[in-house]
Order: sequence, then structure tokens, then C-alpha cells
Amino acid sequence: MKRGWIHWDRTELPPAAFAARLGRLRQSLAERGLPAVALYSDIWCSNHGRYFVNFMPYWNRSLVVVPKEGKPLLLCGLSPRVYPWIRSVTVLEEIRPAGNPARQLLELAAEKQWKRLGLLGRARWPQEIAGPLSQGAVDLEDVPPAGVYQPGSDEWEIAMRRRAAGMARTILADEMSHGSEEEDYQFVGRLERAFRRAGAEEVGILLSDGRSVPAPPRGKTFRDGCSVTVAMEYRGHWVRLSRPHTTPPVEESLRHRWEVQLRHVQEPSHLACYAETLSGSLPYESCDRFELRPGDLFAFHVQFRTNGQRLFYGDSCWFGETEAEPLCAEPL
Repeated sequence: MKRGWIHWDRTELPPAAFAARLGRLRQSLAERGLPAVALYSDIWCSNHGRYFVNFMPYWNRSLVVVPKEGKPLLLCGLSPRVYPWIRSVTVLEEIRPAGNPARQLLELAAEKQWKRLGLLGRARWPQEIAGPLSQGAVDLEDVPPAGVYQPGSDEWEIAMRRRAAGMARTILADEMSHGSEEEDYQFVGRLERAFRRAGAEEVGILLSDGRSVPAPPRGKTFRDGCSVTVAMEYRGHWVRLSRPHTTPPVEESLRHRWEVQLRHVQEPSHLACYAETLSGSLPYESCDRFELRPGDLFAFHVQFRTNGQRLFYGDSCWFGETEAEPLCAEPL
């Protein structure tokens, strides 16, 4: 369950962003001859709902329904007592209770006399919802996210990811400068507190002791040679990064070597490299770096072996028109 404060700052992410995104989605509906499309959303699979209407649930499952004509609406498993909050942080106005999302969606289709209905990214829907829908009286069509869900070519999305990445870098660098020779539980608690106070809704922190891969804290001493990997969500926009706790000259050397690897992210390497897509329906998940394409948002981590230690360096990136690049520059 999320513990951060979900808030919509309209100066940071204007309503025009959602109008443009919904416009592309409706254009796709017109081309397909579909009267409406439904998007699945839960606490973990929330990128599609967040991208189109700014809906990010604390828990439970919901369906966002976007008609070809008219305003989007929400079929929501949450209590009606949170509907005013949902309206305050999304572009949604109509919210209907939906303890059984599949049944409520079929009832909505009958009410609107929709004979066909699109499901965005149907393969990622839970079977307990997708299964009953397929038995209804509505013809279902899968609407692939590609072409309508375009975070890597959206100026507002890139700006929000850059803001999140910059925040994560600054906080991690500051906290690591004070974090030597203390128990890893204490360091992780202090680091999470800093992220939460800065407005992060979710934070996941893993540590390497210089011999292991990043893992949850285990009561060991956090010292030189350790590495930290952070996943952070800022207003629905996730970023990932890894940093070693080492001397400034060593970290600078690793950063330059990481940048070289990033420029050749789709080429074989003698180093252990790991990529995660940030452009899918989930906040982040493992992906094949050789299949990255222009417009992709992703995280890229590299393991370096230095003086017998395993040090990790990584960051959130964007694949531009010609090459991959970090989302933002290193903080001063």
C-alpha cells in the first residue's frame, strides 16, 4: 500500500497533457471503428491509467473507460468515500462503484449500446476480469499500447521523469555522503525518510555489500564498497538508479565507464549489464537491452569489479533519435 501523498500539481503536469494523450487514443478508436476502450489499473499495473487520466490507486482494481466521444469514466473498486479525492487528482468526473469490474463493464456497454469494445494491452489483464468479459455479449478487440501509449515521445512525460530522476540522484548522493559505518537498516530507514519527505509515493531500496548482488538490508555495516539500488515513484513516474559507496575518483571513473556502455547499450559487452523498461504497463520490469528502440524509457545498470569488489552503477535513461542518454545530468 502506498504511503506517500498522491497530489496533482497542474503547473507541473497540465490538463493539456491529458487532453493530447486522450486525443491520440480517441483517434485510434476512430481508425479501428471502436466506440470505446477500457484500461486496467491496480497499484502495480498503473502506468496506462496514470498516463491517460492521472489515476494512481493506493490499492484495489479499477477500469478506466474512454469512449470515442464523451469524457472518460472510472469503474472503481474503491469505496465511494475516496471519490472526491480521485476527482481532485485526475481528469475524471464520473466514477461508478465496481466490486465486480467485468460485470460492471458489460453493464456499461449494454447501457451505451456498445457492440464492440477495445481492451488496451489485453494480454496483461488479470484472467478473473478478462475471462468473464470474453463470455459477454460484446465483441472484444485488443488495442496494443504501441501507437497510443507513447511515454518516450511525450514532452510532459519526459519532463516528469527528468524531475524524478534528478530528485532521486540528489537525495541519494546527499544521504550516502553521511552513511558510512552504520548498520544497513539505519541507512535504509534514513534514506527512505528523505525520499518520503521529498514527495515520493513509493521507494524500494536494495544494497550490495561488495560481494553480493543488491538485496534487502540484512543487519550488516554499510561502508565503502557497498552499492545502493533505488526504485522511486514520484507522482506516478518511476525511476531507477544504482550508486557505489566509494571514493569520488572511483565513482567518477565508474560513471564514465557506464556512459560508454550506455552509448553502446545494444552491443555485446564483457561487463555484466542489466536493463529494465520504464515504458510498459508496470512501473519497471526486466527487458532485453538489445531490443531497445528510439523513444524507450529504461533503466540501465552495470556491475564493475574493482579491487575484488562488485560495484554497481546505473541510472534511468531515454533512447533518443540517435543514441541512449541519461534522463538528466549528474547533480552538482
